[in-house]
Amino acid sequence: MEPQKGRNTVTRPRILVVGAGFAGVECVRRLERKLSPGEADITLVTPFAYQLYLPLLPQVASGVLTPQSIALSLRRSEKYRTRIIPGGAIGVDLKAKVCVIRMITDKIVNERYDYIVLTPGSVTRTFDIPGLTEHAFGMKTLAEAAYIRDHVISQLDLADASQDPAERAARLQFVVVGGGYAGTETAACLQRLTHAAVKRYPRLDPGLIKWHLIDIAPRLMPELGEKLGRSAQEVLRRRGIEVSLGVSIEKAGPEEVTFTDGRVIPTRTLIWTAGVVASPLIATLGAETVKGRLAVTPEMCLPGSDGVFALGDAAAVPDLAKGDGAVCPPTAQHAMRQGRRAADNIIAALRNQPMQPYVHKDLGLVVDLGGKDAVSKPLGVELHGLPAQVVARGYHWGALRTNVAKTRVMTNWLLNAVAGDDFVRTGFQARKPAKLKDFEFTDAYLTPEQVREHVEQTLPRPA
Repeated sequence: MEPQKGRNTVTRPRILVVGAGFAGVECVRRLERKLSPGEADITLVTPFAYQLYLPLLPQVASGVLTPQSIALSLRRSEKYRTRIIPGGAIGVDLKAKVCVIRMITDKIVNERYDYIVLTPGSVTRTFDIPGLTEHAFGMKTLAEAAYIRDHVISQLDLADASQDPAERAARLQFVVVGGGYAGTETAACLQRLTHAAVKRYPRLDPGLIKWHLIDIAPRLMPELGEKLGRSAQEVLRRRGIEVSLGVSIEKAGPEEVTFTDGRVIPTRTLIWTAGVVASPLIATLGAETVKGRLAVTPEMCLPGSDGVFALGDAAAVPDLAKGDGAVCPPTAQHAMRQGRRAADNIIAALRNQPMQPYVHKDLGLVVDLGGKDAVSKPLGVELHGLPAQVVARGYHWGALRTNVAKTRVMTNWLLNAVAGDDFVRTGFQARKPAKLKDFEFTDAYLTPEQVREHVEQTLPRPA
């Protein structure tokens, strides 16, 4: 029989990348550069057609950077040939090689693949604390950062308008939970915002503004070492931020927060940054995990599953540079490099060549505390103050993927340093819910059984 006219008789391999974080985007870019258009079809599943530079979210919340400056468009390149599906993966059937996707319209569709790269990232880690998800804000998405800025400035506005001293004091108290990088930078940057903004409110007593940073761990950012952790803590205390270690939240309400040490803090602002966990998508696979992250080989392959790669925050990639069974931490520098190595390994698989393991020696850590304050540990060298700030911002600036993003961020930094902030709030979400449970949609995923049932019901059966 002759082939039907207009039909491609040779099906190209289908590569499906789930997630547009550091790992996913780097993987897609590498695949585009190294594969000819005829070698494979590349598809990316993401609800937003941009890559978010997460480490700079606290600077968006504090108004130092505009939201679009750290949202790097995936459609900007004219050479970009990857098909983008606007939605989120909610399940994967490894046997049928099908990814179940919930579109942004809530329509559920199936996407077949030959190779799948799982980079769904992570979500905010929460605990069974009464009132937490109903009353706490997160700091994991661009929308959350923009909303928190609006919220904090609105607390100053409402406190200034209030005739009730108790309400005024409560609105000017802010609680951040989490002494890691995200929590420490969030508290530091937002404290600078309120410190500068209160000067424009002559009726408010600056002494009423109180920031609390709490963490159940015995010290801040233990990965930086004891000396730099103490240095960061001293910077925060010098600014008036009360740091409480060995303390967490017992319960949260709309107008107060109860600490585990018995203190009750009247506040309208609770920001939860107490760590992350792998995306709930990983649980739909029914595969082996390591502390919730997918267990993979050094080549980032899922054992026992053909054509499945996993990397980034959602995968426990062995850290061969450290050895002793260590896995790579969920940081941007590892995710970006894993994305490139995964792309190379997919290409090697397509061309029947051997795959290579992922190896990268950690370059160090940087923590931007705003202004001239920072602590950094590049290549093991401990820095604080202005030298650390130069290293921190230089690292972030260099890691931005496009020249447009670099220009926007540098312009924002310079403009903020010279002209300061106008303390404008948009108000576009003023009457909409915007707590932890409203942004990350962690209840949208299917169970492994639901994935299998959905695939069996929707895929065409063989004749």
